Amino acid sequence: MAIFLAVPLFARAQDAATEEQLNKLRADVSALQASNVELQKRLSDVLKELQEVRELATKPTGNYASPDDVKELANKIREVDRKRVEDVDLITEQIKKLGKAITSAPTPGRGTIKETKDNKKTSEAPATPENGYEYVIKSGDTLSAIVAEYNKQGVKVTTDQVLKANPGLKAESLKVNQKVFIPAPK
Repeated sequence: MAIFLAVPLFARAQDAATEEQLNKLRADVSALQASNVELQKRLSDVLKELQEVRELATKPTGNYASPDDVKELANKIREVDRKRVEDVDLITEQIKKLGKAITSAPTPGRGTIKETKDNKKTSEAPATPENGYEYVIKSGDTLSAIVAEYNKQGVKVTTDQVLKANPGLKAESLKVNQKVFIPAPK
């Protein structure tokens, strides 16, 4: 009988231990479920952020150039460079023309006078057949200023001599590019 009486006590102790283990397992399952819910929530947030990043990556930022823009810019640069080369050629041509114009006509203040072996003063510019110089009128020139410049160069000449050497020349109506003969002193 003692055995029969001990069996229910043993069974109760076993039931209590099983109950305690079962409660512990329930608590662990509840903690796992709560953790799973939290992980699901965080995973959902990460997926939303990933979707936003993908959308931003597909949108243009506004500071970009398409291949067509780059081609258009390259064409414009080529055009500017071509025009620059044309301008350089044009400027070079104009400088050459100016150089020829300057060297072909002596100008007062620019021509130089040098003495020859027999101590006569001559101009480095070619003299005309009547012994003198040819001058081409420039904008702003006056006959008196031209004569003064030649006098500074050692060519002693007067306004009257220039007027006599150029019949029809009027001191008050000089024209640009008009040629004037400056007689050499005798």
